[in-house]
Amino acid sequence: MTTIHTLDGVPPPIVSADPPPEFADCYAAQFRVIAAQLAVYLGSVEEAQEVTQEAFTRAWTRWGRIARYDDPGAWVRRVAWNLATSRLRRARTALRHWRNQPVELVAGPGPDRVALEAALAELPPNQRRAVVLHYLAGLPVAEIAELCRAREGAVRTWLYRARQTLARHLEVTDDV
Repeated sequence: MTTIHTLDGVPPPIVSADPPPEFADCYAAQFRVIAAQLAVYLGSVEEAQEVTQEAFTRAWTRWGRIARYDDPGAWVRRVAWNLATSRLRRARTALRHWRNQPVELVAGPGPDRVALEAALAELPPNQRRAVVLHYLAGLPVAEIAELCRAREGAVRTWLYRARQTLARHLEVTDDV
């Protein structure tokens, strides 16, 4: 039989598949009460349920010790509140960090890009893929053929037909 040890060398607690009746009673009596309190505190029923579940999970692994307390539910409630407070603190820190990030305004696509995207959308999928891989990614025809599981001649045909279609859709004018 193999013994599993944690990083500190102590084996993890053995937890049976079925909870002892005292744990089940504590869970039944306390879960909804704790989750309801935390829902108001956190502003989210789902987060409150997650935090309460985590607190009960921690209690489950330590139940041999916690069951001897005068009020095991109080231990679970304290752990749940600590977890909720930590969650809010992390959220506040993340929000503060996000607010301190410089705002980078990005201009929308110009008319040339809109026209190119519209023209590319008119191409059949094989032609569009070949154009993107060849002209934007810079792949040679042989590599595109391998990626598309097609013959090189087919890729050359796709590129030729795509150029013809794009030329019709993107009629270039020399307005100087």
